[in-house]
Amino acid sequence: MSTHAPVRTADFAALAERILPAPVWDFLAGGSGEELTPAANRAALDRVTLVPRVLTGSAGRTTGADLLGTAAALPLAVAPMAYQRLLHPEGEAATARAAKAAGVPFVLSTLSSVPVEEITALGADTWFQLYCLRDRAATTELVRRAERAGCSALMVTVDVPVMGRRLRDLRHGFALPPEVAPAHLDPAATGRAHDRRAGSSAVAEHTAEAFASDLDWDDLARLRADTRLPLIVKGVLDPRDAARAAALGADAVVVSNHGGRQLDGAAAAVDLLPAVREAVPDGCRVLLDSGIRTGTDVLKALALGADGVLLGRPVLWGLAVDGEQGVREVLRLVESELRAALTLSGCAGPADARRLDVRGVAR
Repeated sequence: MSTHAPVRTADFAALAERILPAPVWDFLAGGSGEELTPAANRAALDRVTLVPRVLTGSAGRTTGADLLGTAAALPLAVAPMAYQRLLHPEGEAATARAAKAAGVPFVLSTLSSVPVEEITALGADTWFQLYCLRDRAATTELVRRAERAGCSALMVTVDVPVMGRRLRDLRHGFALPPEVAPAHLDPAATGRAHDRRAGSSAVAEHTAEAFASDLDWDDLARLRADTRLPLIVKGVLDPRDAARAAALGADAVVVSNHGGRQLDGAAAAVDLLPAVREAVPDGCRVLLDSGIRTGTDVLKALALGADGVLLGRPVLWGLAVDGEQGVREVLRLVESELRAALTLSGCAGPADARRLDVRGVAR
């Protein structure tokens, strides 16, 4: 492989795959089942094309955007991703510092390997991602803990009643090493996450024991009533679900198929984005997750009605390669690509993207 510096996020993927042990790389890169949905996410984004405008006079002036009250330097937040100390000893702390430096929100997972209090102390604009637990009192305490720590939004994930059947993890008998653990859960209840057995995923077995599998709309309504934080509902594809979440008081929805890690064969997230945007009121923000890799992908999402995106796997590729500096470089590449795409499409900034003519997705 070339020793040249990475010039796109995919270059970090190639480097990370070389560095990481195979079970860890597959935990990061894999989807569920036959991995049809990760491929569909990429194919759908590639199918979208834009019709640029010319002679606009102020193209590429800014990449800034408002994300739930945050004046972000880019229309993106770092997606919630579990167990980042698998990839680098500093884990989520390194990623949060890089997000702060880039001026974008950092979404901390319930399954973080670094506790929320340590992350918010770094000064990053932190949103807390919530998995609802079987123990409802423990779920409430997680919300309170996020509030006390100073998180500025709560993102509840609703598409994981159980973890998808991830064949790469099953083949490896994947389990967490002793030095990596879910920092927000009771250690007495998480031992199974370290119990390696052939043909099984210890992480999937642990989450099956810990997560509530019977969430319904009443649970979302109770959560809305129980927190003062802006509420983001992640894992929505059907516009009817998006509309109902907004009616119950969600401040934002995330159009997402969990990066292809849940239902194999689920629709590509970007294909549902325009219908979800149409289904919710203007006051409800819409974010796109699943498959975003480049600044041009970000522009496509904005043009189709998103207020911003969540950037996931590329951040972890950077973390694996060079810790905080690797994440900084990934975010810098995406910023450079987005600024170029805005300039070449005739957009002064992200807000202009919705004026573009978009081909390849029914609107």
